[in-house]
Amino acid sequence: MASVYRRGNDWLVGSPEQPFTRLRARVQVLLTTLLILTNVIGAGIVFGLTFLITPGEGPSSSYLTALAIAVPVYVVGAVVIGASTVTVSALRALRWALEEREPTDAERRTALRLPLRLTLIQSLLWFGGVIVFGTLAIVIQPGAAVSAFFAVGIAGVVVSAIAYLVTEFALRPVAARALAGRSSTDRLGAGVQRRMIVFWSLGTGAPVLGLVVAASIALTIDDPSVTRLSWVVAGLAVVILVFGLLVTVLNARAVVGPIKAVQAALTKVGEGNFDVEVRVDDGTELGLLQSGFNEMVQGLRERERIRDLFGRHVGQSVARAATVGDVELGGETRIVSVLMIDLIGSTTYAENRPPSEVVGMLNRFFEVVVEEVDRRNGLVNKFMGDAVLAIFGAPVDLDDHATAALASARVIAARLTAEMPEIGAGIGVSTGQAVAGNVGHSSRFEYTVIGDAVNAAARLTELAKDVEGRVLVSSTSVSAASPEEKSLWVDHESIVLRGRDELTDTCRLA
Repeated sequence: MASVYRRGNDWLVGSPEQPFTRLRARVQVLLTTLLILTNVIGAGIVFGLTFLITPGEGPSSSYLTALAIAVPVYVVGAVVIGASTVTVSALRALRWALEEREPTDAERRTALRLPLRLTLIQSLLWFGGVIVFGTLAIVIQPGAAVSAFFAVGIAGVVVSAIAYLVTEFALRPVAARALAGRSSTDRLGAGVQRRMIVFWSLGTGAPVLGLVVAASIALTIDDPSVTRLSWVVAGLAVVILVFGLLVTVLNARAVVGPIKAVQAALTKVGEGNFDVEVRVDDGTELGLLQSGFNEMVQGLRERERIRDLFGRHVGQSVARAATVGDVELGGETRIVSVLMIDLIGSTTYAENRPPSEVVGMLNRFFEVVVEEVDRRNGLVNKFMGDAVLAIFGAPVDLDDHATAALASARVIAARLTAEMPEIGAGIGVSTGQAVAGNVGHSSRFEYTVIGDAVNAAARLTELAKDVEGRVLVSSTSVSAASPEEKSLWVDHESIVLRGRDELTDTCRLA
């Protein structure tokens, strides 16, 4: 299973794979906690701005007493109403998750727009607060009415911006479920650019506008207090710096989170690990980035799997050469060493045993051959029933191919004697010129080696079955080998191989 890269806060919001009942409880608790905290912050902003921007001597004691009673009552009522409305709205929009089915496009779109919908509910509640507290100011202290409208309005804007970001954060697992299986070209949420502009407007633009309003109020007063105006500017500056920064940080985290997950997964891909995946949980261009990365990695996994299968069928060296275009179509002339192995008595062995046992024996035989040939950078080119053809020096150049072929022959013979005493094998090695390349049709071909060296190895293999040690090689191969390898072989006799007119000098194991 692919390892999934997620955000660092998954311990808080939970995984989208968790049961929906648990996810719903976690999201509801997280949403309620964050929204209560956000509204408390908003209430603090209201009190602070009321003290700073109320004209004259500031808010009267009766007005402050009314605020001290009305603000907590309204905030608690707004939280209760908002939480219940949020829960009902969210459950209605997520009915597909409760029913454990794939969402339709409309349901997916609705789920991704939940943060916006829930934020609009918060905004409506704060708009109600503007009316309530503005009316309260008109009744108790008319001179503070404009300040009340302004203070609650600024607080409502800041709270709405923060509420959207915390709601989007809490609903990340829901978004991940909704986005599962979505087309990577289908952007369902607002774009990153639009979202950042909106939150700059809410977190910074609106408080700055407040400075303009405060200056306008000061200009309408005949004898404005420089001290009070300074406090107004300082208070609004604090709102801009603190809450503008908070909105910016939350928005930045929402943008950077998906990018960091993709970056971490890219590092793993760069290390050669294609078994990675990024959880898609954003409906903007960032979600397209996440989906695009997953599609890219899936393509890389499929390509790697095909290349692995290709290498298993034709040999890893042929596969690598084919992918970089080093193998010439039609073949190229090379000096190579050819090793051929043929089992002795395999027909009789198969007559007295079930097919499964015969296949098991052949697999053990092929395992020995492949391990030793691969260990010396050779290519097992063909499995021919109970025989094997291996090549050293093609398609990849091998400086000391004769030594590699002879060493492979020696070790294979020793291993077969020790590990498979129930069966014997003749082994032949020949070195010479051959044509290595692709033969067949343009739609179906195979890599092979054709030439006198291959024919000679086949003839030597047949003769080796009657030689002590059952390994017979051409003296040409021994002459081309390293001094250490050459010392392990002795002259055998000169033989006229079938299909040849001249004698071939041969050698056997010492």
